[in-house]
Amino acid sequence: MKIIAVIPARYASTRFPAKLLQDLGGKTVILRTYEAAINTNLFDDVFVVTDSDLIDEEISSHGGKVIRSIREHESGSDRIAEAVQNLDVDIVINVQGDEPFIDAEPLAKVIEVFRKDTESKVDLASLMREITDTEDINNPNNVKVVVDQNNFALYFSRSVIPYPRETNVGVRYMQHIGIYAFRKQALLDFYSLPMKALEASEKLEQLRYLEFGKRIKMVETAHVGIGIDTPEDLEKARKMI
Repeated sequence: MKIIAVIPARYASTRFPAKLLQDLGGKTVILRTYEAAINTNLFDDVFVVTDSDLIDEEISSHGGKVIRSIREHESGSDRIAEAVQNLDVDIVINVQGDEPFIDAEPLAKVIEVFRKDTESKVDLASLMREITDTEDINNPNNVKVVVDQNNFALYFSRSVIPYPRETNVGVRYMQHIGIYAFRKQALLDFYSLPMKALEASEKLEQLRYLEFGKRIKMVETAHVGIGIDTPEDLEKARKMI
C-alpha cells in the first residue's frame, strides 16, 4: 500500500495573505510544514500542491517536490484530486500547509484505519475530539460530527448536533479535526461529483462524500492542531520555535 502526503498551499489567504511564506525561526511556514511531514517517516512521498510561483520556488529550491495546480478549485479535495489523478498511490493524506508543528500520532491513526480495512469498506478516515465547553459546542467555526456505533460519520454540521433536548442522556459532543486520509478512488469520485444542497448550505466539503454514499471512518483523538491563521498565531509559533 503506497501512502503519500499532499500539502495544499495557496498564496492568498483571506485573514492572513502570504502566511505560508512568513518567517518562522529562519524558515518559512510552508517549508517547516513540508519538512515536518517528511520527518514523521509515515509517507512514501510528500508533495506540496500549489498554483503559486513563489511557493513553488520556495519548496523546489530546498529540494522539495511540487505539483502545480492547473485549475481554480472550490475545495481542498478538488485540488488534491487533480494533483494525484496520475500518481500511482493508494492512500492520500491531506496535511494542512499552515500547521508546521505536525504530530505524527494522529496521522498514524488515520493511516492505520486503512491497514486494518481488509475489505475496503472505508473511503475516508478523519479525526474527532470531544468538546465539553458550551461556547465551543455552540461555535459555528467548530464543526461537529455525529457517528454510528462503528464510528462511521452520519453527519457534520456547524450547528449543535445532536440538539440537547434532553441533557442527562450521556451525549458526547465531538469536534471534527480536519486531517483527512483518502482512498485515491474516493478523491477521484469527488472530483467528478457536483456540489449538492447540504454542502452548499453548511460550506463543508465532507458532506459531498456523505451525500454520495462514501463512508468516512472517524477516529477519536486528543490532538489539537496548531494552525497559523493570523499574525497573532505566527507570533505564538515563533515563541514555540
